[in-house]
Formats: sequence, C-alpha cells, structure tokens
Amino acid sequence: MYKIMTPGPTRVKENVRLARSLECTNPDIDPAFCEFYKETCDLLAQLMHTKNEVYILGGEGILGLEAACASLTEPNDRVLVIDNGIFGRGFADFVTMYGGKAVSFVSDYQQPVDAEELRSFLEKDSDFKYATVVHCDTPSGVLNDIHAICNLLAEYNILTVVDSVAAMFGEVVNVDESKIDILCGGSQKALSAPPGLTMLWVSEKAIAAMENRKTPIAAFYANILTFKNYYAEKWFPYTMPISDIYGLRAAIDNVIQDKEILSRHEKVARATRKAVLAAGLQLYLKEGYANTVTVIQVPEGYTDKQILDVMKETYQVMIAGCFDILAGKVIRIGHMGENAYPENLVEVMDAMTKTLKGLGFPIQCDMTEVFLAECNQ
Repeated sequence: MYKIMTPGPTRVKENVRLARSLECTNPDIDPAFCEFYKETCDLLAQLMHTKNEVYILGGEGILGLEAACASLTEPNDRVLVIDNGIFGRGFADFVTMYGGKAVSFVSDYQQPVDAEELRSFLEKDSDFKYATVVHCDTPSGVLNDIHAICNLLAEYNILTVVDSVAAMFGEVVNVDESKIDILCGGSQKALSAPPGLTMLWVSEKAIAAMENRKTPIAAFYANILTFKNYYAEKWFPYTMPISDIYGLRAAIDNVIQDKEILSRHEKVARATRKAVLAAGLQLYLKEGYANTVTVIQVPEGYTDKQILDVMKETYQVMIAGCFDILAGKVIRIGHMGENAYPENLVEVMDAMTKTLKGLGFPIQCDMTEVFLAECNQ
C-alpha cells in the first residue's frame, strides 16, 4: 500500500470512507436528500465566507472550470485569460470551445501575477466579459493573490472565474471580500474527499450574466443555470451521486472541526521548502509558494522517473511528476488536506533522503532532521 503524497488526489480519512458506504436513498425524489444537499451547500458558503449560492456538481473538479466558461461565454465574447501557469493557460481552451475570444495576459510562470502589471494592461484594454485566474497553479505550485486580482478586475466591471481547486481549505479564500463571481473547487484536494465532485460558488452578477445571454448555453451537464431552482422545485437536473456527497459532507465536517487547518498547511509547507533547499535541491519557483504543494527541480544528471520509481517501489511513498512544459523537469510533493500533517511529511523526507543518496546525488543533509527542526520552531 503506497503512502499517497501527491498534489491530489489526497489521503482520505476513515470517516469519509465510511460515510460513502451509507445506505442510499433515491436522491431524485427523497426530500430529505434535497435538504441534506442544501445544508451541505450552505456549509460550503460559510467556509468560503460568502452569501453567494453554492452548487455541488457530479463530476471531477475540471467540470467546474468548463461549466463556468460554458455558462458565461457567448460567441465572440472577449475573455481575459490570466496565464502564469499550465492550468491558467488552459482556460483559453474552454473559452474558445464555447465560441469566445481568449485574450491572454501572460506573465512569468515562476512567480505570482503582479497586480500592478495587470492594472497597466487593463488601462489599455479592459473590454472583457469575464476573466479567469488560477489561485494555485498545481503544476508549478505558484500562488496568485486572488484578493488583489479580483478586486482589480471588479473595478473594471469584469466578472471573475477563479480556479481554487488546489488552494481552498489550505489557503485563505474570502469570496465576498475578494469579489469573486464564480469560485471553482474540487473534492479531491485539500478537502480530502475522493475525486468525483465539483463545487461552485456563484454570485448574483454571474447568474444575471447567464440569464441575460442572447444565445442559449451550449451545454447541459456544464450549464450552471440548470441548478438555479433546484431547492424551490425540489428537483435536480440529473441524478446526484449521493454516496460521493455523503463523503463530501463528512470531509466538510472534518474541516469545520479543524481549527488549525490553515496554520498547519503553512507550517508543513515552510518546513518542506526548508528541507528541500538544505538538501542542495532547487525549488522551481522564484517566489509565491503555495502552502499545498512544493515543486522541486529535477537535479541535473537525474530523471524524474528515477526518483519517483525508487520512492514508490522501494519506500512505498508516492509523489508526482508533472506534464506539459514541465514534463520531466520537476517532481511535486502534495501537502494538502489529510497529507498536511508533519508525520506524513516525515515519511516523504526520509524516503527522499534515502532515494537521493542511493542514486548518488550529493545530498547535503538529512531532510527529515531539517524538516522536523523547522516544524518545531
């Protein structure tokens, strides 16, 4: 059995697994399930500090990104794609898929978006229906300041779609103060439920933009408006994955009871970076490190596969490589949700120290010792 320490899916608590094994009702016609769903959505609204509506959709987190773009985009709409990472760039595909014109604001992939540089861009061109931004771009681990970015975009009356799939519950998110119109989340990251659910927090402005379209939304499963009246009508647009939602609710309850969740993420992330650097390895980013994932450059003369395979097969610790422009160049440690406990990272540090030594890398410290010393400060 591997120790799963990837940047999602993450480890899952036993009470979440048990909740998913509860006897199912018929979610299409049982009013008790509709109440349970609404209560669960209301808890998610509280956790993200918003009065906006929340919907849970049956599909992995990327469904939320597509649903936001499908529901807002009309043919020839200009959409600003804030691109400082692989997932940030990827929003352009959803925009164009639904007929929009993606205009990219591209910045350094190794550091956060500079809000003042974005302001200078908007002073010259701000004719956009909405903008997309990624909170934590998981391939690089860069953390963007969504509060500054989205408030800036609101000054120009540009709606905002924020992908916080890999950040929320490990980083601060305040939807109302940040003026986010659609916030997208997924079950399998810091919330620590199994993959399979998307969560959307949707503002009244975003709903109005969808309702006032000149053309119909070119989707059914990715149409956010199909959920708008679910509670009043006690009707869902499709059969909800009830067992997944039972598990999600247990994971939400775990987060509510965990009063140190954000400080713990910050502590283990800081200690992980300290140990990586002390070992003589290099981080991919120049600055702007997320507290949910650490991304390490593969040292010259070695391959990601060498490191990942030894850690997995010899020490039963599974971390991740990457893809796209970072394929083969970095390895990634996920310290989010149930992964983000010091005892879990100790196993990673120990396995990485032994792996690198075994491969002949001139490691400069025992990573476990450095990690624990930083955690205990």
